[in-house]
Amino acid sequence: MLSLLKVVAQRIALGLMTLFVVSIFIAFVVELLPGDITQAILGQSATPETVAAFRAELGIDRPAHERYFEWLKGMLTGDMGKSLANKREISELVGRRLSNTLFLGGFAAAIAVPLSLILGVLAALYRNSLFDRGVNSFTLTSISFPEFFVAYILILFFSVKAGWFPGISNISKDLPLGDRLFRSLLPAATLTLVVVAHMMRMTRAAIINLLSNPYIEMAQLKGVRPVRVILHHALPNAWGPVVNVIALNLAYLVVGVVVVEVVFVYPGLGQLLVDSVSKRDVPVVQACSMIFAGVYILLNLFADIVSIVTNPRLLHPR
Repeated sequence: MLSLLKVVAQRIALGLMTLFVVSIFIAFVVELLPGDITQAILGQSATPETVAAFRAELGIDRPAHERYFEWLKGMLTGDMGKSLANKREISELVGRRLSNTLFLGGFAAAIAVPLSLILGVLAALYRNSLFDRGVNSFTLTSISFPEFFVAYILILFFSVKAGWFPGISNISKDLPLGDRLFRSLLPAATLTLVVVAHMMRMTRAAIINLLSNPYIEMAQLKGVRPVRVILHHALPNAWGPVVNVIALNLAYLVVGVVVVEVVFVYPGLGQLLVDSVSKRDVPVVQACSMIFAGVYILLNLFADIVSIVTNPRLLHPR
């Protein structure tokens, strides 16, 4: 138990260190964004004196390292500051958008995780069959296309031609749950098609790798049905690598929604990030990037801990 707690503490410390390094990288990259927000707000007719006064008012005339440490202190205390573009509290802007992004990611995960596990188990059960080859071909084809291409294909067939679903996912917290699910179905399907291949193939590979073990062969010699062998003997021991891949893809569902949200004009955190980059709203860009980085690191940390719990041999790598 002490060894497990020690490894978990090490993983948490490594995650915090990684997040700190990411914060430095984010602050550095944001400084390289082209354009000037003061010129964008005041217009090209603004005099240099007006621009300089406005830069001083916004606080962006100070050195970059001073602004970075002030921003980092605010993030640690929960104060994200105010948007340079509209003077609204960033926490207010981010809170509503983040809930929409988490809703979309959770909706896609609720479809993708069970579907990938079922397909992976069936592909392992009927490996090298026509079903196995067909599922592998379909998933590899879907993952080979970029997200925006898959999104536009779904819009073309299911929105433009068939008219079954809206091409623009305009949702709000006032909508009933059924309407939110209906309007979010196409972006959720896009994310599902992109991530299901990884999870399905890892489930299939992990189960097939275990089928050659002696205890599996003994169960087969006893006459246990193949479905029971996979579900009750192989699958529980394959959870380590499978959960790792699931957690990584769940992280992608949350942080990789930027392109999908832009295509479907979905009011999520990714859309806010793109809009803020175009306006050079530095505090909002930094806050959104740190939230994405934090979620990604947190889910990776969760995957590491679950892998260690499900496979105690990782505590003693030698």
